[in-house]
Amino acid sequence: MSKLSPNAITGVEYEIPSSEVDRQAIENFLAQNNGKQVIVVQGLGFVGAVMSLVCANSLGVEYAVIGVDLLSPATYWRIKSLNEGQFPLIADDPLIEEFYQNARTKGNFLATYDPAAYEYADVIIVDINLDVQKISSEFGVLQDYSVDLSGFKSAMKMIGSHCKEDVLLLVETTVPPGTCQQVVKPLIEEELVKRGLKVDYYKLGHSYERVMPGPQYIDSIRSYPRVYSGIDGKSADAVEVFLSTIIDTSSCTLKRLGSTNATEMAKVLENSYRAMNISFVVEWTKFAEEAGVNLYDVVDAIRARKTHSNLMLPGIGVGGYCLTKDPLLASWANQTFFNSKNSLDMSVGAVATNDRMPFYAFERLKQLHGDLNKVEVLVLGVSYRGDVGDTRFSPVELFVECLESSGAQVFLHDPYVSFWPERNRSVEQNITISLSGEPTVLVITTGHRLYTLNSTVDAIMACKPLTVFDTIGLFSQDQINQLSAKHIVKVLGRGDI
Repeated sequence: MSKLSPNAITGVEYEIPSSEVDRQAIENFLAQNNGKQVIVVQGLGFVGAVMSLVCANSLGVEYAVIGVDLLSPATYWRIKSLNEGQFPLIADDPLIEEFYQNARTKGNFLATYDPAAYEYADVIIVDINLDVQKISSEFGVLQDYSVDLSGFKSAMKMIGSHCKEDVLLLVETTVPPGTCQQVVKPLIEEELVKRGLKVDYYKLGHSYERVMPGPQYIDSIRSYPRVYSGIDGKSADAVEVFLSTIIDTSSCTLKRLGSTNATEMAKVLENSYRAMNISFVVEWTKFAEEAGVNLYDVVDAIRARKTHSNLMLPGIGVGGYCLTKDPLLASWANQTFFNSKNSLDMSVGAVATNDRMPFYAFERLKQLHGDLNKVEVLVLGVSYRGDVGDTRFSPVELFVECLESSGAQVFLHDPYVSFWPERNRSVEQNITISLSGEPTVLVITTGHRLYTLNSTVDAIMACKPLTVFDTIGLFSQDQINQLSAKHIVKVLGRGDI
């Protein structure tokens, strides 16, 4: 037995068995859900856990849903929490708790670490991570990158070594274009043949998620247009039938593309476009600062044109799991799977530019305040996105690294995060306690609604005079005016303040 660190939600310490399996729990669960089709979701992270709830609250077909994750210190407490009545992901969407409690009442959702679950699955949904390893110099300058498919391949082999020969396998993971055809298909078929099973009956499709953690978490899965495909006609048909039972097609569309290559490309192109849009505004933010122009007003004026309505605003940088890597997956696939001699230079360049945005914000803070050595800096928000507790690839990490390298004394607040695993640091969740520390510099880095409240602004006004640096344009003009009566206020991209 090896002890885990405490569950970040409940504070309970679990002990993880070294070789125990969970088959009996699975069989008991399926006996209680006799006659229901079985969905197994591979991966219980930010996508898989909520996808499991959506499947357990399906529209028209009652499923038995099993979520599977690897047995590790990082996942064991999550599995325990799911089975013991505590949903382990924090987001400002009341539907998550409603769907979770519905599933518990019906008894049609189980979390496990036992791959035996795949043996019972009619449908397997793949929602696991596929990471890009970035090689960066100091302060985020992208030098090179690599894509390691070994973990993903192992997961596919695990499915192939257990699944039924007529299973529907639906890949939702964002993968390099070409992955379903050139990686998943041969691995599944190889494992089926090893077991003496036929390869004519299984179905394989791809349908990428557009999950948006936050107040619309559930709806971003259930009520948002879906793109899907299959490796052949029967696979695509099976994917469409299945998705129609969990996606609200009365409020959104299902769009079929001609191949899994196409849907895989659609996902990385979609995110590359957004990453490039964000990257584009970086140089204009610098220009606006130098010219003394309020770029927020400029962008609002331009957005009046429908063709320019999605022009981005300044900010501290790009975070989360998709925009920070998907353009790199596309370029890697172009060269690796399709033997191109060319990279997608503009897309890769956008990632490199976006990775540097926190460093630029830090440089602006130094210009505003001066030497930060031994200065007490309170950072409001460590999550990459407002109203969620997701710190994966948060741009705040590089910003904090820069602060600490400068000798600043950094204090952290986030209402959704109690522990920041990437920096191995505790995070204060009480805003009153954070402000009572009397910081010299206050930096807004995440768009949590708490920080927009007038009560929060009033609390900041009660502090001793300090430097307020809003890196994301969170405060309204009235709030800026109020704060400016006592404090030095700077908003990144508003050169007129």
